[in-house]
Amino acid sequence: MDSDTARERALDAAEELFYGRGVQSVGMDDIRGASGVSLKRLYQLFPAKEQLVEAYLERRDVRWRGRLAEHVERNTDPVQRLLTVFDWLEGWFAEDGFRGCAWINSYGELGATSDRVATQVRSHKRAFRAYLDGLVAAAGLPNALTGQLYLLAEGAMVTAGITGSTRPAAEAREAAKALVAASRP
Repeated sequence: MDSDTARERALDAAEELFYGRGVQSVGMDDIRGASGVSLKRLYQLFPAKEQLVEAYLERRDVRWRGRLAEHVERNTDPVQRLLTVFDWLEGWFAEDGFRGCAWINSYGELGATSDRVATQVRSHKRAFRAYLDGLVAAAGLPNALTGQLYLLAEGAMVTAGITGSTRPAAEAREAAKALVAASRP
């Protein structure tokens, strides 16, 4: 098996196991068993588990933000695009196996002890906030709205992860709708 294939298999297994069970409860031997990549090869690709966690979060970030943008861009109205973010969150919360935000979960487990993980989490959250900022600007709304919408979305993610309900997305959407309406000139 070439390095690219081994890396993808390892990352696929890591994503499934880390997201499903938590980073600290999964050992490299679990990754080996799920991926079919030998332990020796795993450590060649990722000399430390922390590097595997970092790569998992980085790869998931690209896919997560891409799916969000693809969904939002289907709507042509700039104001509606902001609200569509919450519709996308609701769909994500309804997916089989949803366990909350992978970055918040990873930060909760390792953020205090792993600079690599904390950096990945902060990068993801900054990128999400910047994406919202672009949507707010495109809608011609005050940029102060970005922080408010960001907190609504993040709060919905945490609450949905804890409760296992999609309802936080709908509630956050209604609050966002009221904020948007109050912010319009």
